[in-house]
Amino acid sequence: MNKNWRKNVILFLTSQTISLFGSSLVQYAIMWYITLETQSGVMMTISAICGFLPMFFISPFAGVWADRYNRKMLIIMSDTMIAAATLILAILFLMGYDPLWLLFLISAIRALGGGIQMPAVGAFLPQIVPEDKLTKVSGINGSVQALIMLVSPMLSGALLTIATIETIFFIDVVTAVIGVLTLLFFLKVPVHAKALKKQETSYFSDMRMGLEYIKNHSYVKKFFLFCAFFFFLITPVAFLTPLQVTRSFGNDVWRLTAIEVAFSIGMMMGGIVMASWGGFKNKIHTMTLSCLAIGVCTVAFGLISNFWLYAIIMGVSGLTIPLFNTPSTVLLQEKVEPDFLGRVFGVMGMISSSIMPLGMIIFGPLADIVKIEWLLIGTGVLLFIQGFFLIGDKVLVEAGEPVTKPEL
Repeated sequence: MNKNWRKNVILFLTSQTISLFGSSLVQYAIMWYITLETQSGVMMTISAICGFLPMFFISPFAGVWADRYNRKMLIIMSDTMIAAATLILAILFLMGYDPLWLLFLISAIRALGGGIQMPAVGAFLPQIVPEDKLTKVSGINGSVQALIMLVSPMLSGALLTIATIETIFFIDVVTAVIGVLTLLFFLKVPVHAKALKKQETSYFSDMRMGLEYIKNHSYVKKFFLFCAFFFFLITPVAFLTPLQVTRSFGNDVWRLTAIEVAFSIGMMMGGIVMASWGGFKNKIHTMTLSCLAIGVCTVAFGLISNFWLYAIIMGVSGLTIPLFNTPSTVLLQEKVEPDFLGRVFGVMGMISSSIMPLGMIIFGPLADIVKIEWLLIGTGVLLFIQGFFLIGDKVLVEAGEPVTKPEL
């Protein structure tokens, strides 16, 4: 491991944080624009599909790319693609061309960039971070990202009241350029071994080998199956709560800002907890605690009629997310061989990007005929029950045990 790994981690996280800041501004601006303009479950469903489905199609290819090619350059290329799409959107809006479908199209292009970036980042971090520091660095990264998510909705909401949406688009372009230049000129990391070798197998052989690896890996296979059900059940709380707020409490931008701020504060605190505490010795126990808590919070969203109590529960739910995301990501980074990391994270991207839009195809239209509160109560109960399946699986629990290093 490079002796300058701390410097490399700081540079990498800095570039990603700057880029994420602009992306978050655009994400909230688009989401709120669609929510406030339409107040339609169908429109929210289309938005979610456009924001995730492209990731499903690109992820298997992106996973192979992350194992075959320079991961840093893949991250740079994806950031550049997202910035270019946002720049075109800003120019078209300035020219007065602003149909709703254009926002859907740009969301799809941004999702393609995200689909390329996810496996590359997941596989790149273990290149620059020592294994025993992965949990701490992931926790710090989660806190930094949550801090950005805390600032960006407030700033986005403020900008939408005093400036045009085009202003936010241009800010995203500038932050993406800064992030890309930071990676390009300041972060010096050797390319991983497989990318330096002449590729002996075909592209599709690599993809097939990755799928075989997952199929034969007892932990990864079972964990991915768990995630498929988890992502489906979490869809209503992830996508329909802004719509619920506009219908039940009022269609004010500040209310949408408030719940996003509360969620981000919770996520920031959760990241700090994971960076300092690290979770239980067995990572599956930490993930189970998170799953149970998310289930309880989701049920609470369906029962609470006071907005400020709703916002507090939103903060608690945000705190639980790093308790699931951090150990689950680190476990994959620890258990999967380096040459297969890109493909494994690529399949993970496929699962998350296909299951949640599938969930929205069902829950989105349902939200126009059934109260969102009932959907949240039902899925919350099922999420709580699923937590016991996680801790009850011997393969998963054994995989979660801490790795014991042999004495030299």
